[in-house]
Amino acid sequence: MIGISADFDPVHKGHVKLIEKGKEIGKETGDEVVIYLNKGFSANHAPFFVSYEARKEMALEAGADRVVPIEGLHHRLTLAYTVPIRIAMMIEDGVVDYVDAANVSTPTIIKHAKKFAKKEIFSGIPRNLPNRNVIRWFAVNEFLYKKYKKKMKFHIIPELEMGGKISGREIRRAIVENDMKIPPEVKSLLPHTTTKILEREIKKGNVAPGRNLEAITKRMNTYSRSSLMQIAHLNADAINSIIKGRVYRQEDQIWAAFRRAGYGPVLTRLAISALEEDISKEEVLHLIRSYEKKGIVPPDQTIEKVIERSWFVAKKSEEGFKSSEAHQKFMNGEKIKDSSPLAFDAGLSVRSFEVDYLKDDLPANIYVDQNGLLACELRTEGKKIKSPLKLPGVMVTYLRLLLDSQFIPVSARVIKKARGIRIRIYVGKSN
Repeated sequence: MIGISADFDPVHKGHVKLIEKGKEIGKETGDEVVIYLNKGFSANHAPFFVSYEARKEMALEAGADRVVPIEGLHHRLTLAYTVPIRIAMMIEDGVVDYVDAANVSTPTIIKHAKKFAKKEIFSGIPRNLPNRNVIRWFAVNEFLYKKYKKKMKFHIIPELEMGGKISGREIRRAIVENDMKIPPEVKSLLPHTTTKILEREIKKGNVAPGRNLEAITKRMNTYSRSSLMQIAHLNADAINSIIKGRVYRQEDQIWAAFRRAGYGPVLTRLAISALEEDISKEEVLHLIRSYEKKGIVPPDQTIEKVIERSWFVAKKSEEGFKSSEAHQKFMNGEKIKDSSPLAFDAGLSVRSFEVDYLKDDLPANIYVDQNGLLACELRTEGKKIKSPLKLPGVMVTYLRLLLDSQFIPVSARVIKKARGIRIRIYVGKSN
């Protein structure tokens, strides 16, 4: 099989070149060209402009033999996770040749990819690297060779330029800004079959459905800090920015909240998608673990490694190292003797009349308050009790790093001891 992984939103002449290259290879090998088409959300975590069925039709009209949907990933996981999953799927399906486009030479891509493949690190690929997503695909393909004892052969063609690089984003923007009509300059970038399908879909009102703003704004306007903390890809800064910016009605207000929290465009789209679909940290954790069991998740990205990194940085910070320095030491392979604690106790500060409401094993929700302090919320007998957490400095750092990991769930329960009431905190579990 010859594989191409894409959004195709919509299929333009650059995509046609990919399919044509696939057909060229197919003439020699006798294999079919199969498009692995993202469904639901794009690879960059955005809702699609054109429906899956219409994009599938465009791909087939452009010469593809078959289309396979990729769904359930891009509103839950970053590219560092979805790329290994997609490549594994293609290898298991029997894809031998993979076609992609880049504006740099294949030797340059291979040179960069080998560095990441050797370290088995595929997250945080520098933005200044040209065609960094193609580099990621090359590197992960090498990594998965250890599991499958085979890998896809990459065929890289030059990116098609027609007065500049063809951009699906610019095509979509031009149509929207032209009152949902395809302007002549955009038609020149599209194959005739795409134009025909796109005009039909526009006429039916099937294009640019956008996000479910009602669901997103409802959660952003009404969820408490502790409830928002359960949503994947929201860190404490984002949550406090959301609370501070209420009330939300429009998408630009939503984006502003994440900008204030230091989120970039890609992570903002992922966080908004998680809010839109109500994706929990626990759900993401279980999804990652399911692929860990299959040997698809790179070692540096396993749940255990994320927790271990948080504990390492916390311990090194206690020794006086900056977080960035501690992180680099961890990446360089430095170890500490202590294993990461997966359960530990915190003290409370509650009023005397509230103590009677705190029953043993009562669930508690952990969050970061408006002052940046770790706290918990308990609900019992119609009452809501909030308290700051009392923890040693190293545990404060550890817990905060876990909460900011964006997909490690943290749960807690009341524990009654002879010395008083404590909150037992569990790492990697939800209530």
